[in-house]
Amino acid sequence: MRHLNKLCAALAIIAMGASGQAIAADHKTPSPEEMWKIIQQQQSEIATLKNQLEGTAEAVEATAQAVEEGASSSAGWWNKTSLGGYGEVHLETGTADQVDAHRYVLFVGHEMSDTIRMFSEFELEHSLAGDGKPGEVELEQAYVEYDYSPGHHALAGLWLVPVGIMNETHEPPTFFGVERNNVEKNIIPTTWWECGVGLRGNLQSGLGYDLYAHSGLQTPTTGSSAFKIRSGRQKCAEAVAEDWATTGRITYSGMPGLKLALSAQYQNDLTQGDANTNATLITPHAIYSKDGFEVRALYARWDLRRSADTGIGVGGLGRDQQEGWYIEPSYRFDLASGHEMGFFTRYATFDNNAGDSTDSETDEIHFGVNYWPHDDVVLKADFMTQDTAPGTDADDRVNLGVGFQF
Repeated sequence: MRHLNKLCAALAIIAMGASGQAIAADHKTPSPEEMWKIIQQQQSEIATLKNQLEGTAEAVEATAQAVEEGASSSAGWWNKTSLGGYGEVHLETGTADQVDAHRYVLFVGHEMSDTIRMFSEFELEHSLAGDGKPGEVELEQAYVEYDYSPGHHALAGLWLVPVGIMNETHEPPTFFGVERNNVEKNIIPTTWWECGVGLRGNLQSGLGYDLYAHSGLQTPTTGSSAFKIRSGRQKCAEAVAEDWATTGRITYSGMPGLKLALSAQYQNDLTQGDANTNATLITPHAIYSKDGFEVRALYARWDLRRSADTGIGVGGLGRDQQEGWYIEPSYRFDLASGHEMGFFTRYATFDNNAGDSTDSETDEIHFGVNYWPHDDVVLKADFMTQDTAPGTDADDRVNLGVGFQF
């Protein structure tokens, strides 16, 4: 307002100067009455200009405030929403002998408040989905998380089951080998998600916990896939929920470079009423990293028991025990270009018929190389050889792959 008053005064001086020039031009001295009329006219013009300037200033201020509020609202929305994802393409020889856009995954997360957030993840497998197509469109995660106290969270919705090394973390740049390892794929079985509620958090001295109640498996009871764990995933797609499961995990990361975990799951009937067969999973794992060297080791075992005489027995198939383990040493190092490279080897063995006295296990030796031109981009090559049970074909293969995350 002070600047406005100064402006009005300047206008008055200019107006009076202009009037003075006009009077001088006429070479007449105005009478007091004429001078009073001139002053009144100038005051009226000054008041009009003042009102116009005040209105303009208010409009400019309102416009600036609206723009500022709009910009603040837009920035807040983007700050609270996260986008991400990953993808991978494989070229496989051996029994596969194919090229495959294996998967593309899109992640969306949003912060509702400082204590409530949501996570979601869509996946397209094998490039095409639909009738007669090889792929699937899947909802891999969709849950709400609430911080009920610092470092402790409650979850509800659809989420990845906290078991093994790869089930929750399987973006291509984070692991060696083109394909996910067969132990976690066939025994755990990665990737595995369920619907339910749970708690997770961190305790003192590097300890963490997970505890969930959720939908369960439904394995078939006949055919070649009878009682096989991987064939029991329902993926929360109108899943039969007559029998639920519980999963718990304890983790330890209190020593530099060391990560330990022990997961356990129990389901009273993994056939959802067809064969009354309870199931228990135990899977410990360890990861140790130091100066580019890393060793991963995992063991997983299912024990299945028929709880009632229904005429269908899991033991007769040898699938009352299903187990596997692997050990994977690797070394990752910097190149002169600033890129990174790493080599790995893996020995693995798994058996979905471990309860049978006959030789039914599959042994694998894997070795290969990863090249990272960027932390979020990886090129992979590996070779796998298998030693299988008598009467079954080994799947020896060379794999090439490219993967990314963002």
